[in-house]
Order: sequence, then C-alpha cells, then structure tokens
Amino acid sequence: MDAVRLILASRRALAGTVEGPQLMVEAWQSYALAQAIGSRLAVSGPPELRGEALGLTELAGSGCGILGAPLLGVGDLRAAQLTELGDAHESLLRLGGLLGEVGIALVGLASGADDEATYWQCMEAIDAADEARDRVLEMLRRLAVRDQVLSERDAAAG
Repeated sequence: MDAVRLILASRRALAGTVEGPQLMVEAWQSYALAQAIGSRLAVSGPPELRGEALGLTELAGSGCGILGAPLLGVGDLRAAQLTELGDAHESLLRLGGLLGEVGIALVGLASGADDEATYWQCMEAIDAADEARDRVLEMLRRLAVRDQVLSERDAAAG
C-alpha cells in the first residue's frame, strides 16, 4: 500500500481513539510508519533528503521505543504494509500532519494522566513527535529548494 493511504488510515485510527492505552498504540503505529517512510526515503528517495530521512528514521524509532511495542499481528502493523512511497512531497506533507496530530493527542493524554509514569512517557513521546515533524518539515523545505533550482535551470535552458 502506498504511503499516503497508510498515513490517512493512521490519521483516521488516531482520530477515532479515545482510550489512553489504544491512543498509545495508535501513536506507536504512527511512529513505526514514520520510521518505515524515513527508511525508504533514505534508501531510494531524492538524494537531497537522505540525511534528514535517516534522522527521521532514528527519531521515529525513538518514539516507538518510548511507547513500547504493542501486541499486534503482522497484518495489523500498518508500517509493514508500506509498498511504495509515491510522491515524496505529498507523503511528507501528510506525514507531517500525522505527527502533529500524534503530538496533540499525546498532550491530551498527558494532561489527563493519573500517574506520573504515564505523564512522563507522553512528554518524551511528544518530544519525539515534534523532532520527527521538524525533520519532515526540513525535507519539505529541501524539496522546495530542489524544485526551485530545477525550474530555474529549465527556464535558463529554454
């Protein structure tokens, strides 16, 4: 399945989740998907994105580690269903939105946490979402610069 469809599925699942434990599972799913997308971009994406994509992979992996792996079957792991990235710009734009929504959902969970351990786990996961989103925004910026250079080059050649 392509990245955009998986991101949209993750956004729907996150939006439909109200319970704390399930919200943590959906946040973990989102981090795992971000990790898979970052990994794909690092290997086969535009060269301008490879360093930032590796950073995204690392940060998203950190988010997964903070939340701990849920008990999911392979068929339930959205990241395992990633078969293609599609348009890098569109995928990154949507991934940035997803990571922002994960951060917001975790803020809500942290603010209502009954115990200190859950609160701090959410706070660390929020940091990971923010940092991963920053990487996504940097990759979008780099794509915009690349596209501008290519447009200028085409205009000068034409």
